[in-house]
Amino acid sequence: MHDKYEPQQVEAAAQAHWRERDAYRAIEHATDADRRPKPKFYVCSMLPYPSGKLHMGHVRNYTLNDVLYRILRMRGFNVMTPMGWDAFGLPAENAAIDKGVAPAEWTRANIADMKAQMQPLGLAFDWSREVATCDAGYYKWNQWLFLKMLERGIAYRATQVVNWDPVDQTVLANEQVIDGRGWRSGAVVERREIPGYYLRITQYADELLESLGKLDGWPPQVRAMQENWIGRSVGVNFGFPYELDGQQQLLRVFTTRADTICGVTFVALAAEHPLAARLARDNPRLAAFIDECRKGAATEADLATMDKKGMATGFFVEHPLTGERVEVWVGNYVLMGYGEGAVMGVPAHDERDFEFAKKYGLAIKQVIAVAGETFSTEAWQEWYADKQRGACVHSGRYDGLDYEAATDAIAADLKAKGLGDKQVQYRLRDWGISRQRYWGTPIPIIHCDSCGAVPVPEKDLPVLLPENLVPDGSGSPLAKYEPFLKCRCPRCGKAGAARERHDGHLRRLELVLHALLLAGCGGPDGR
Repeated sequence: MHDKYEPQQVEAAAQAHWRERDAYRAIEHATDADRRPKPKFYVCSMLPYPSGKLHMGHVRNYTLNDVLYRILRMRGFNVMTPMGWDAFGLPAENAAIDKGVAPAEWTRANIADMKAQMQPLGLAFDWSREVATCDAGYYKWNQWLFLKMLERGIAYRATQVVNWDPVDQTVLANEQVIDGRGWRSGAVVERREIPGYYLRITQYADELLESLGKLDGWPPQVRAMQENWIGRSVGVNFGFPYELDGQQQLLRVFTTRADTICGVTFVALAAEHPLAARLARDNPRLAAFIDECRKGAATEADLATMDKKGMATGFFVEHPLTGERVEVWVGNYVLMGYGEGAVMGVPAHDERDFEFAKKYGLAIKQVIAVAGETFSTEAWQEWYADKQRGACVHSGRYDGLDYEAATDAIAADLKAKGLGDKQVQYRLRDWGISRQRYWGTPIPIIHCDSCGAVPVPEKDLPVLLPENLVPDGSGSPLAKYEPFLKCRCPRCGKAGAARERHDGHLRRLELVLHALLLAGCGGPDGR
């Protein structure tokens, strides 16, 4: 017994004993004293980003993990708690640019430093299962998972409008756009059409909604947030007929308020809408306005509070039921990513449209009335948008119908004309899984002039990321590195093919693999 507690001495002795016994190595099939299989429990915290320095947030997070491990182990569980490093991504690349070194060099030095800082804490990690997402043995399975999803149609390539940070030269999620600026660089975000790879998560929207009801014990507000994120809407998708360039076409919109269709006085397009681009070809002022709209806010939350701006195109479409001419505008408050990228303007019964119409002197036509209330175009009142209490007025044969009856009747008439029908839509959007930078998992696709986009065969995985490249901030160095780009087509064998140069990495899939691989669930060969 020592006269006083000397933590460094005690800790050193205890940890030496643990290392000698390899106390925290997980055993696949452990048994108790009676040779009965122990129940298994997997404890895994979020992997740390290797910034180079631990802080008290790390200590707090992994101490909680450590306590859980030890309690479960004392209760007879066979517990596994691995550790690894979330090593790919933009922060490492930006730091490498600042320091003039390769991201791999900077990242691996930080991993070594943080591991040296973490080990004296005596945390119950099974270091034999340590991984880093920048290791080829790890991202091989990232690429394998991507190819399997591509086979099943879950992953696909498409050109979509995205949030683009012109300083960081990368795509941003909506949550990374704050007051119209990139969360890291502070640069004004632009909306650009960029080709990329996506995960078709929207096909699971109904399943996700149904599963929320099974989450016993979850706070109601959290479940409500998830429901709003999925955002199931039942409405009508229909088209406004028009003729352009000698062709009959439809300008499609989606609305949850089909009962107000007879109150349409304008149609507003997103700046990225194909019709807006076509009309801008003959209108320099409109083209300049569209360029302005592409910069700044790109989320629903931002658009709800920003100053509404618009420009008339001088082009008209036909109202699908009344045949009236309806002017087309381009508005900065219309999102290309929701619905069809166009909205029917019903200023009498939509607050956003009301504000827009008042600003630009557009007609406001009442088509819903509530008993005992007086409608006025002077100021917005909440009852104007109440779909449950009102009935149609000034709407021809739909007069007197409530919301449900009017929606059904209008949807049926549009369907009979071949112009529309009822539809379910979601706020949920497919996940973009590619980014525009260098330090990440290479996308295993080869482009051939004869065969098109060809998946890399599984036997040729992993597609290795060159680790010696030093980015300078002018774009991905991969785009100029021929030893990586040039290859043969795996399908026809011709030289002159090129690897996918959509600079980026399969970020979303890394998050899936964190759980799968650390738990010992390797690829099909068991590794």
